[in-house]
Amino acid sequence: MLPDISIVITSYNSKEFLIKCIESIVKSIRKHSYEIIVVDDRSSDGSAQTVRERFPNTMIIQNKLNLGYVKSNNIGMRAAKGDKVLSLNNDTVILADAIDKLADFMDKKPDAGAVGPKLLNADGSIQLQCRRRFPTPLNSLFYFTGLSRLFPKNRMFGAYLMTYIDDKETIKVDALCGAAMMVRREVIDQVGLMDVSYIMYGDDIDWCYRMKQALKRNSSGQAGWKVYYLPEAEMIHYGGRGGSRKQSYRNIFEFHRAMAVFYSKHYSKRYFFLINWLVYSGIWLKCGFSLLQNLFRREKYVGTKKP
Repeated sequence: MLPDISIVITSYNSKEFLIKCIESIVKSIRKHSYEIIVVDDRSSDGSAQTVRERFPNTMIIQNKLNLGYVKSNNIGMRAAKGDKVLSLNNDTVILADAIDKLADFMDKKPDAGAVGPKLLNADGSIQLQCRRRFPTPLNSLFYFTGLSRLFPKNRMFGAYLMTYIDDKETIKVDALCGAAMMVRREVIDQVGLMDVSYIMYGDDIDWCYRMKQALKRNSSGQAGWKVYYLPEAEMIHYGGRGGSRKQSYRNIFEFHRAMAVFYSKHYSKRYFFLINWLVYSGIWLKCGFSLLQNLFRREKYVGTKKP
């Protein structure tokens, strides 16, 4: 019989996190059948062999080259057989029955193309990136200038991370965090896999954008798919510790390049050249500052440090 859920995990030199992740999956799922697919992106720490020994029922795909997150994740999704595919980062830990809850929600909501959990930091605080609006120029401006942090409950300033809405509320969102995103197989068949223009960042927002823009009708008869945030399903996401610190400078560059790719693909034609010039200039100035800042950090990481 085919599994209800295919869980795809891409891993690069993160053996300890990967083992913890798989252990939490095995302990947490009680209601649904599932398969685990690990795509090892040419690790050198013995990850694949350890998984084979500890979890013999797990499918291991070993890349001959280091392909990056998106290409590797797509390889795993092509091998998936479930009606629902959970794209999961290796530095996550599943709490309680979170995966069962995501699958149950999707079964009850025929318009749900994707659903994501509440992602928690190691200290139990919420990772705000787990529910987002699309990064329009205005949303991005308020976010990067810090106005969203000064006025989190303001609907305009707090729009990108939706901080004006209670994080305990199940809501429709624009985008989820790719660290943990359950996607319906029908959606993948319609909109395709993740865009390989992205290497390891931005793919989640782009994917959600394409789901919501889908011209074909979903199984509920409506055009486009809905994307949901389900807070009752909780997972810990250590964030940036599952491999991205191994090549921090490259990943900082890719983090910012993804912003430029998304803007060019989805927004640049809407705005005149001066706005576009300001956006691209802002992205690359921020990239330069982040690279310089990382040079003097003892602890290397990408994006915002997770507590």
